[in-house]
Amino acid sequence: MQYVVTRPRVGVFIDTQNLYHSARDLLERTVNFETVLREAVAGRELIHAISYTVEREGEATARPFIYKLSALGYKVRRMNLTLHHVAPDGRAIYEGNWDMGIVADMVRLMDHLDVVVLGSGDGDFTDIVEVLQERGKRVEVIAFREHTAQRLIDAADRFTHLPDLEGALMPARPKNGARSGGEEA
Repeated sequence: MQYVVTRPRVGVFIDTQNLYHSARDLLERTVNFETVLREAVAGRELIHAISYTVEREGEATARPFIYKLSALGYKVRRMNLTLHHVAPDGRAIYEGNWDMGIVADMVRLMDHLDVVVLGSGDGDFTDIVEVLQERGKRVEVIAFREHTAQRLIDAADRFTHLPDLEGALMPARPKNGARSGGEEA
């Protein structure tokens, strides 16, 4: 008698800006995306890991970060910020939102996955979480509880508060501007 043991197939979808801004605003830290990927996969078969980034057109400062994400195993999808409008005080207001792109990728890959891991606290993802579950997929969310919509937490099969993952945050940088050890990403 033969036994076939298969590991669940997992897809990881990281809303990079959502996690970056939450870590910065809540804890003055940066996310260790290597740890996030390792914990999201957790012994399962990784099919795809995609990181969605937004950057200013022509801005070269994001290149090392994007290269690092690629080296960690993420497919990096990039979007340039676009001018949304000019505020009454003359400030340019830019926007860059990957929500529909993330949902589209989830739908494209759905038939090849058993587990979907979403790295975002954006409640706009609740509907796709429910659709994926209706199709028999397990959906896990990794994000910051303080910046995660309660309806998304309630919908997920599992919610992980990112700071609870050992090593998920890079060491804090000293206030005097000196660099501490560790790369961002």
